[in-house]
Amino acid sequence: MRRLARYSFLTGLFVAVPFGYGAGVQRPPTEYVSLQTVLKTPANTKQEEIERGRYLVVEVARCPDCHTPRDSEGKPDVSHWLQGAPVWIMPVQSKQRWAAHAPALAHFPYTDQQGQDVLERGIGTNGNPIQPPMHAYHLRHEDAVAIIAYLRSL
Repeated sequence: MRRLARYSFLTGLFVAVPFGYGAGVQRPPTEYVSLQTVLKTPANTKQEEIERGRYLVVEVARCPDCHTPRDSEGKPDVSHWLQGAPVWIMPVQSKQRWAAHAPALAHFPYTDQQGQDVLERGIGTNGNPIQPPMHAYHLRHEDAVAIIAYLRSL
């Protein structure tokens, strides 16, 4: 029983402690909640929906890794947060359908329907399947709406 209690404590601690963002990039300290709380609690206000979207963008989907340009040291340039960037990930083998540029997401310059198609169905704004290295997400509608709210808030 004692071993089980220790395991439960460590599991809860692991879930509550945020993962680092990027190599050597320090983010300002914020108040964190557990992953389970964020993913299972519906947003009650617009601000809560935006915060949920921020969490999903930054900590879960890690959109800034590709959609934010990097500085001379290879770190994300936070002054151009989610404003689009050249794709720095290259395939091991040649791919014809490999995107060369990650589009800007800040202020979300797309319609809600286009955003939902990308996030819920993996269909790009041009009506074609998403190009690698972008993942074809199949998110819940509530998660897509929260992400779009956060991106529009930037």
